[in-house]
Amino acid sequence: MSILEGKMMSLNETLSADGVILNGEISKQYEAVFTPGAIHFVAQLQRRFNKKRLEILGRREDVQERLDAGVRPDFLSETKDLRSADWKVAPIPSDLADRRVEITGPVSRKMVINALNSGAYTYMADFEDSHSPRWQETLDGQVNLYDAINRAIDFTTPDGKSYALNKNTATLLVRPRGWHLNEKHMTVDGTVVSASLFDFGIFFFNNAKRLMEKGSGPYFYLPKLENHLEARLWNDVFVFSQKEIGLPIGTIRATVLIETILAVFEMHEILYELKDHAGGLNCGRWDYIFSFIKKFRNDPTFVLPDRAQVHMNVHFLRSYSKLLIQTCHRRGIHAMGGMAAQIPIKSDPEANQQALKLVEKDKLREVKDGHDGTWVAHPGLVPVALEIFNTHMNSPNQIGRLSNNETILAEDLLAVPKGEITEHGLRTNVNVGLRYLEAWLRGVGCVPLYNLMEDAATAEISRAQLWQWIRHGAQLNTGEVVTDRMFHSVLAEEVGKIKKLVGEATFEQGKFALATELYDKLITADTFESFLTTKAYTFL
Repeated sequence: MSILEGKMMSLNETLSADGVILNGEISKQYEAVFTPGAIHFVAQLQRRFNKKRLEILGRREDVQERLDAGVRPDFLSETKDLRSADWKVAPIPSDLADRRVEITGPVSRKMVINALNSGAYTYMADFEDSHSPRWQETLDGQVNLYDAINRAIDFTTPDGKSYALNKNTATLLVRPRGWHLNEKHMTVDGTVVSASLFDFGIFFFNNAKRLMEKGSGPYFYLPKLENHLEARLWNDVFVFSQKEIGLPIGTIRATVLIETILAVFEMHEILYELKDHAGGLNCGRWDYIFSFIKKFRNDPTFVLPDRAQVHMNVHFLRSYSKLLIQTCHRRGIHAMGGMAAQIPIKSDPEANQQALKLVEKDKLREVKDGHDGTWVAHPGLVPVALEIFNTHMNSPNQIGRLSNNETILAEDLLAVPKGEITEHGLRTNVNVGLRYLEAWLRGVGCVPLYNLMEDAATAEISRAQLWQWIRHGAQLNTGEVVTDRMFHSVLAEEVGKIKKLVGEATFEQGKFALATELYDKLITADTFESFLTTKAYTFL
């Protein structure tokens, strides 16, 4: 037995006495972060909050049954007084006052350094949609953030190129995985741990006090919330966690991604639940489109056109963006814009210029509408977004801007966009969804494909549209009906194209066979799987 194996045995024996079992290796490089104390803290969170988490997930199923029965979401009558009352969230920490450009991305070591150095004001380190949660990648991510906070991070490529932190870096925010996900490598009292509590707990326990010493704080992004009760659970976690390690209430700040069609009807309520800990709301538009399809998947009147035609100027998305700005500014907090998924196209200057113009147009709409900041997926887009916001926003934010008084109704938020379903759109959904899933199964959660940065959210749109089009016999603009048979024919053809593109050796060494099988089953199943990643997680 090696020394390392001996230490592993010792750690597991210690944890086992506390009802904790780790089903993955904690090697020497992770020891500073995955201490018995940190793991015990996660166990405390699991014991206190997992029962409520499972209850809210069960409530999601109840709501889906009502939607399937034809009940449409609306603003809550029981919280009408709360929405009409004058109240504000807690004042903004100084290092979150200006968030005009945020960069987001996975927690790989090189990405952490590049994002912090990118010139963006803030960096959202992502354990969710741009992260494939293999055990090693998840542990690496926690170590990378710990090292970055302690300025002990560097990286050297195989060809000798070195990366290190600049003197001035972006403010760090962390996105844990959503309430619906588990971390299968850890159990507490025989129950698999919540991935949300695992990601949050390890990061908070190890880094909260150090961040405060540096003049910052433990700042988070919260994904996939569907209602204010789910925000309340997070707030309860925050209150307990701060008390447990001796930090003042309100030290934690959390920005909520409004990326589900149900959450948009409860934005005031969500901010109220997080009142002492609120950091703002964000237009998580790709997941929002996915949620729009998913929640109304069984209604043939909610069939969407090609993904490329569902842009932020269509009525239901523009209404959502404007309502988010109204809500945030009324409550004294940031209204963050959405993701620019384009990436620089070095091989084609003309195509690159066209892509940048799309980014400029999108960011100009956001800043003029009143957003306080925006997202980009690639460091190369930071200067583009900065120029737009610097030109049109002369203060750290636009929170004091309350001129957007347009009344947004439920029917505005539920207006189905018009457009065509094309063979190109069908093939794009097959090709992109399959290639992303294959990469995710290899442990890569963020993939540049066809000049766009694809993550789980965009892959989910592709998967959900294919299922919806087959389910309801949608017609292409040629008049052909989308069927299982058509899908299988296109799938076979696109697999052949991918094999030719990546090369036979790469194809055979990759996860394409498994990805193809999974993708086929997900899209042709009689019932819709809520999340692609929960089904695929079994195979990581």
